[in-house]
Amino acid sequence: MPLFLIFLTIYTVTVLGNLGMIMIIQINPTLHTPMYYFLSHLSFVDFCYSTVVTPKLLENLVVEDRTISFIGCIMQFFFACVFVVTETFMLAVMAYDRFVAICKPLLYMIVMSQKLCSLLVGTSYFWGIACSLTYTYFLLTLSFCGTNFINNFVCEHAAIVSVSCSDPYMSQKIILVSATFNEISSLVIILTSYVFIFVTVMRMTSTGGRHKAFSTCASHLAAITIFHGTILFLYCVPDSKSSWLMVKVASVFYTVVIPMLNPLIYSLRNKDVKEAVKKLINVKLFWDTM
Repeated sequence: MPLFLIFLTIYTVTVLGNLGMIMIIQINPTLHTPMYYFLSHLSFVDFCYSTVVTPKLLENLVVEDRTISFIGCIMQFFFACVFVVTETFMLAVMAYDRFVAICKPLLYMIVMSQKLCSLLVGTSYFWGIACSLTYTYFLLTLSFCGTNFINNFVCEHAAIVSVSCSDPYMSQKIILVSATFNEISSLVIILTSYVFIFVTVMRMTSTGGRHKAFSTCASHLAAITIFHGTILFLYCVPDSKSSWLMVKVASVFYTVVIPMLNPLIYSLRNKDVKEAVKKLINVKLFWDTM
């Protein structure tokens, strides 16, 4: 029950935080910019990602029958993969957006056109779906005998293939190569963008300009560090039975906790978002007193 209450609180904050962020961005004209367009999609991905995993986790904490059907497990795996891959590249897209905003400020609105923004977001979703379909296809080529025990709270790839009756070599190699490509390519985009940002900021003569630039990037850097740090930690955990606890703890962090942290990071450190929230509260109070 204590764990149930903890995770219920986390999920509630996640839902309210991410949907609240989307609503604030949609109703406030001053936030209709490329940066907040990407942020609204990041919030949507976090909400969906958490919703795929957390409700089943909450159910398992209060019921004795913790079973999940094979189809249910595969569907959970599929959608979890869609949203985690999409978030990986959404963070890379946001890094590119910050690069253009700081390094090419006069061309920002021209370069980051609505067409390009839609293309970048659409490509992130498309690649997430394509990767997930590939992983799921090779997972479905495996054989499973009788009732199996998944040693995790979520239908994660390693946990599923560990109970397979057939050789999972091909499925493991496909996801290893693809996940490595996704991680390296997204990190290259992020690191390259921030190298140029750092060089540009250090060339600024105005201290105020430097502070504003670093402040703009701080929230995004925090989100990137938490997300990719957890993913890289999972890859670095040795493949042994003693490491399952570490895997499960890390899985909880990146599937349940991170979707809650992102809206908090962006709202608490973002002046524009805080101002939009204050205006929204003032408008509500005004109508309540009418």
